[in-house]
Amino acid sequence: MMTNCATSEGFEISPRFRHTIEERIARLEKDAEFDEAQVALLVDGDHIRRHMRLVAIQRSEALRMRLFLDRARTRLPRPLIEL
Repeated sequence: MMTNCATSEGFEISPRFRHTIEERIARLEKDAEFDEAQVALLVDGDHIRRHMRLVAIQRSEALRMRLFLDRARTRLPRPLIEL
């Protein structure tokens, strides 16, 4: 959980970490779309409810990660040659 102190100061993340998070967001959103499409194949109401809860959690996690990236600055990579 983010504290007020951390959000007001800002923070930096590496380009590699940002890329990893962006890939995870894309995977969560793709999985949520697929899982939601699979609901039409389910029969049991309890199973449908649990499956839709899974979809909601996937989308919620993707949104949480997007908000994290919105607050973070990407650190510039170090130069390959020392100046």
